[in-house]
Amino acid sequence: MSEQEAESTSSEETEKLEEAIDSATEAVAVQTNQLHELDDAASGDGGGLAHLMDVPVHVTVEVGRKEISLGDLARLSPGALLELDREAHEPADILVNGKVVAHGEVVTIDDSYGVRITSVEP
Repeated sequence: MSEQEAESTSSEETEKLEEAIDSATEAVAVQTNQLHELDDAASGDGGGLAHLMDVPVHVTVEVGRKEISLGDLARLSPGALLELDREAHEPADILVNGKVVAHGEVVTIDDSYGVRITSVEP
């Protein structure tokens, strides 16, 4: 390959590279504009955290767990006891949609169980 052909090939490659960079820059600019539009929509009158306050979530209070075999599970009968992986003085986990968000102690309220929050996860 001659020196002139090498310069021509190098020049073509440089042009292609510059075109690819320009194309990528335009794509990023478009995506950035879309993010600004989403941000504006979220902060407008129609959005915001206040609208999320009525969304229902599933709250679970877990006092402990036990892993047993399927055979042991089949042999369970009324009156059987399962020892859980937690001691009696340890707090129960409070889960929202399966994620631990707080801990508390189980209490009775009239004829129902309740949970008193003792700590909240950061």
